[in-house]
Amino acid sequence: MKRVMVVVAAMALSACSSMKTSSDYDPAANFSDIKTYAWVEQKNQDTSYHLDGLMDQRVRAAVESQLSLKGVTQSDPQTADILVNYLTKVDKKINVDTFNTNFGYHPYYGSPWGMSGSMHTQTTVREYEVGTLILDMIDRETGKLIWRGSVADTIREKNTPEERVEVVNKAVAEMMLNYPPKPESK
Repeated sequence: MKRVMVVVAAMALSACSSMKTSSDYDPAANFSDIKTYAWVEQKNQDTSYHLDGLMDQRVRAAVESQLSLKGVTQSDPQTADILVNYLTKVDKKINVDTFNTNFGYHPYYGSPWGMSGSMHTQTTVREYEVGTLILDMIDRETGKLIWRGSVADTIREKNTPEERVEVVNKAVAEMMLNYPPKPESK
């Protein structure tokens, strides 16, 4: 019985681990004219060590790869069609699962439904973190946000740099499936 509970718990946890993506855009923006981009420049020129330096490199490489696949190339910040920036956040979440189990089936004994034995309730509480990556595209000339995409997923410890790169590439690819946006037909 304990083995069944572990399998049920594992299935419940795996159902919570799918990436959730969303995007929004300015319908007045002409996305067919966008051919070049540049990263938003840092406000300060601090090029020293940063804790998230490797992840920054991974996110930028994944975004650059996706934009390249869509025909948008990197350019000088003064002449680019759009400026690109990203931010990340981590939220703590709590998952509470309660399992009720009955033991035994006896059609001639016990309750009118044939169930007998005892009722057991098991509650598990799990704290986990959800990481969100938000990607913004800004019209360089107007300074207005024209597209925002986001992807959120449960943070799992990855053991190798290759696994981290794979997760970032998959997240950015899923987020950018809806870029450029297709105008809705009326």
